[in-house]
Amino acid sequence: MGRGKVVDPGSSPTGPEIKRSKVEHIKEASHLLREPLATELQQDTSHFSEAAIQILKFHGVYQQDDRDARQQRRQEGLERAYSMMLRTRVPGGIVPPQIYLTLDKLADQYGNGTLRTTTRQAFQMHGVLKQDLKTVLASIVMQMGSTLSACGDVNRNVMAPMSPYKNRPDFVYAQAYASKLADVLTPEADAYFDIWVDGERVELPEDPDVALARQFVGQGVRDPHSPEPLYGTQFLPRKFKCAIGIPAENSVDIYSQDIGLIVITDPGTGQLKGFNILVGGGLGRAHNKDETMPLLAQPLGFAPPAEVLKVVQAILAVQRDNGNRQDRKQARMKYLVQNWGIRKFRQAVEQYYGQKLKRWRPLPELNPPGFLGWREQGDGKLFLGLFVENGRIADTPERQLKTALRQITERFGFEIRLTPTQDLLLVDIEPEQRSQVDAILQEYGVMPFERIPALVRDGMACPALPTCGLAIAESERALPSLLRQLDALLQDLGLGQESFVVRMTGCPNGCARPYLAELGFVGNAPDQYQVWLGGSPRGDRLATVFAEKVHVNGILDLLRPLLKHYQQHKFATESFGDFCHRVGFEVLRAQLAPDPVLAGVR
Repeated sequence: MGRGKVVDPGSSPTGPEIKRSKVEHIKEASHLLREPLATELQQDTSHFSEAAIQILKFHGVYQQDDRDARQQRRQEGLERAYSMMLRTRVPGGIVPPQIYLTLDKLADQYGNGTLRTTTRQAFQMHGVLKQDLKTVLASIVMQMGSTLSACGDVNRNVMAPMSPYKNRPDFVYAQAYASKLADVLTPEADAYFDIWVDGERVELPEDPDVALARQFVGQGVRDPHSPEPLYGTQFLPRKFKCAIGIPAENSVDIYSQDIGLIVITDPGTGQLKGFNILVGGGLGRAHNKDETMPLLAQPLGFAPPAEVLKVVQAILAVQRDNGNRQDRKQARMKYLVQNWGIRKFRQAVEQYYGQKLKRWRPLPELNPPGFLGWREQGDGKLFLGLFVENGRIADTPERQLKTALRQITERFGFEIRLTPTQDLLLVDIEPEQRSQVDAILQEYGVMPFERIPALVRDGMACPALPTCGLAIAESERALPSLLRQLDALLQDLGLGQESFVVRMTGCPNGCARPYLAELGFVGNAPDQYQVWLGGSPRGDRLATVFAEKVHVNGILDLLRPLLKHYQQHKFATESFGDFCHRVGFEVLRAQLAPDPVLAGVR
């Protein structure tokens, strides 16, 4: 299962073997992520078994069904309307034009006609039938794309600031190391290529830093004799998320990550000095289970460039060998860090790494990022940040964003970069091409970001219903209307110039990071939401539950007196989240007292 559990760094484990969860047994019996997936893929069925579904996730695919159609199909004696959602692996959100055009075509031929940008800078494609799955994945792989380890109990897509500032070394280093880190933490066994492209790997030159990092054995970090030297037969206890950020800009929500690396450069020369390392962030939780909670990552130390990939592998190995494999709700690394404490966790990492970590470097205050609209990228060229509401790239009667992006990509071949807020950038645009790009966008009704309310631009929702099997309430289909109503309320209260971070999820897993929002909505029953307040616009402070269950039609009634109090008592430049945190919930709840229903909100 591991290379030697660390109960106390330097000591041997004692006590009986702990019973493992069902998923742990499925992984161990999978022959390194092959079965029963490979066998069931050949069968003439519409869906996979539970065991195959668990293995399928490691290949970047979730099995779903149309929940809107469940009742009608049940009444008609039909099975569920099964389909697959696949997710790409694109470190730092960098998508070459040939991969984008491939995904665009596949979505029309085999999916539901849309693409969706995710909160981890990847693409999702919905609606692929089981019978077409191999064709779709093979097409992506042959274009040098991948879905490997986009899901499952492995490191997920590595995030990084996506703005192509060629004159900003910190941005350049962050993007370069996102690719290196993704490669080092990608599973190495052959099942993915054997199953989807019959063993035909698309070989690319290996980065020298990656090749060197893969030779690092440490104190039980990697097993050079295993086909899966870092992950082993059991892989990780639960999903694992990494991001690389830069000082003063937090587009990647660095404190929400299992591992966060922050680029440190020499202020005079711009030379890379190394990385500050954060560990133990994570936002997933479960309703009515107080032992589950969102947690912010904590400072671990500093690593120079030549050592950082080794340190990251050592951190992952500590979680691999010591994370909870009995209870999946307690299996994320954040709970190991919380239970051990950061000092003991650091000692364990140093034991695996083989030496002491260096001290954390001081950082400036974080600022909210900005990347929408036309901007200069520092080398004479431009980039364009396009708002994509809730990440859904589709053609609607009002605007044909999908068609516009396809025509722009076919005509100009721009690289696309996905943002952590579900938007996208078109990069390396010559100044003389700007008018042509604007003309195409205008032709298909794609509005400039300046014409979109700031509250709408800053909002974010997960897909939720009808595709996500975990969703309890609406999210993507509910937030657009709610945000526009909320914007109208701000206008009525004289707060039209204000905006704040609003995020919604259909369940408590937190895929759209609502617990880091200034105003978060978390579904806990059909059309009912928890309301979270007091997060930071900078992403460095968690929100807190203000109301446990509010009907979607009552949200504005709840917020109106709070926003009125904000308008009357806020500091000049104080954001809504900072205001709620400063004044406290006792004061905020006092604003609800005249209404006996709202006064009872807890």
